[in-house]
Amino acid sequence: MAKLIHLQKAAATNPLKMSAPLGGALAFMGVDGCAPLFHGSQGCTAFALVLMVRHFRESIPLQTTAMNEVTTILGGADNLEQALVNLRARVKPKLIGICTTGLTETRGEDFAGDLRLIRRRRPELADTPLVLVSTPDFSGGIEEGWGKAVRAMVRELVEEAPPGGKISRQINVLAPCYLTPGDIEELREMIGAFGLEPILLPDLSGSLDGHVPDTWIATTFGGAPVEAIRRMGRSAVTLVVGEHMRYAAQALTDKTGVPYRYFDRLTGLDATDQWVATLAEISGQPVPARLRRQRSQLVDAMLDGHFFFGGKRIAIAAEPDLLRALGGWFADMGATLAAAVTTGASPALDGLPAEEVVVGDLADLEARSGGCDLLVTHAHGRQASQRTGIPLLRAGFPIFDRLGVAHEVSVGYRGTRDLVFRVANLFMAHEDHAGLSPHTPFGAMPQAPFFNQTKIGGSPRP
Repeated sequence: MAKLIHLQKAAATNPLKMSAPLGGALAFMGVDGCAPLFHGSQGCTAFALVLMVRHFRESIPLQTTAMNEVTTILGGADNLEQALVNLRARVKPKLIGICTTGLTETRGEDFAGDLRLIRRRRPELADTPLVLVSTPDFSGGIEEGWGKAVRAMVRELVEEAPPGGKISRQINVLAPCYLTPGDIEELREMIGAFGLEPILLPDLSGSLDGHVPDTWIATTFGGAPVEAIRRMGRSAVTLVVGEHMRYAAQALTDKTGVPYRYFDRLTGLDATDQWVATLAEISGQPVPARLRRQRSQLVDAMLDGHFFFGGKRIAIAAEPDLLRALGGWFADMGATLAAAVTTGASPALDGLPAEEVVVGDLADLEARSGGCDLLVTHAHGRQASQRTGIPLLRAGFPIFDRLGVAHEVSVGYRGTRDLVFRVANLFMAHEDHAGLSPHTPFGAMPQAPFFNQTKIGGSPRP
């Protein structure tokens, strides 16, 4: 079990943590026809909006209650009411997801009470589901905000006793925040291969996968339909990935009685084997031939790549569940997790194959990266990579200096196979082979011990 170290620092430099409201808004982006709304200032909303636009390179329908100096002092209930009425009238969303921010949370407003009064005064909002989630900037990060938003949707939208009884081949999947739209689509295909019908929440594969709609839409287009979320209580089981999603799964179980099964990660051979075995058990069907072939391809990729992973020292900075997923996979490949930095305490860190985990920022990662062969973090780690000369594997959110991030896959057999190749190619591009750097001409090859006239067993070696 890794030892958790909290550093006493006056300020964070090159922060690692993304805010909880951002995580909540991102979760609402995975629901079809949703209008995410920040209850706070325009600056809070603009910061989150810029990060999401740069990461996904798509239009993001994030709205704000536009709190100012006066409303911050007197209270923001009127701003919230006006924003809800305007959204309902102008864009007609199927769901409005309300995320609080540090500004309104610090004032200590009664958001739930305000929302009840607004509903009572505004009958025109009766046909629009409103989901409120408390996501102060000063508590938790993107994983906490995402998990809280999903739990709030479960409590508000899922029917306790949906009509029609259980659907034996319908399953719920509560996806963690670090999965890309490509990852979600890969899971959907794997589940469909067993003849099962998944309800994925949130489902970014429909809303942020880079497709272009025929007309301009002011809400999210694609994602989990509200109607499907309502009938999650009819599913046979819920599959939940990541500790930050466990509370949402428990809330669903408490409300509907649907049991859940937990997975700490879906990257790696053993992790994917457990996932596939669970799907086979639920469906009562054998593993399809194409999944068996994908598994064989992954095993071959691991055999090809393990020469480049063995003995490598890895430095990772990520939110707890992503750190657990990547750290566990690197250990599977024979690498050592030499430095680990995260954003806060979590049960996900209990099984991390590292001696210690530091709660800190990217400056702490850089300070502990001496002798490491690879840095793993989001795009803000590029400066540390440039200063240290250590290659960077971009992972997590945000990644704004590369194209195609939404389509990268790192889960399942195919995703893990591609990740093996991606990382192995990074190692190959940045290390010397037989004394050669990528810029060393063959004629300037240094003399390695193999070519020296050394004596072995008393006789000179030619």
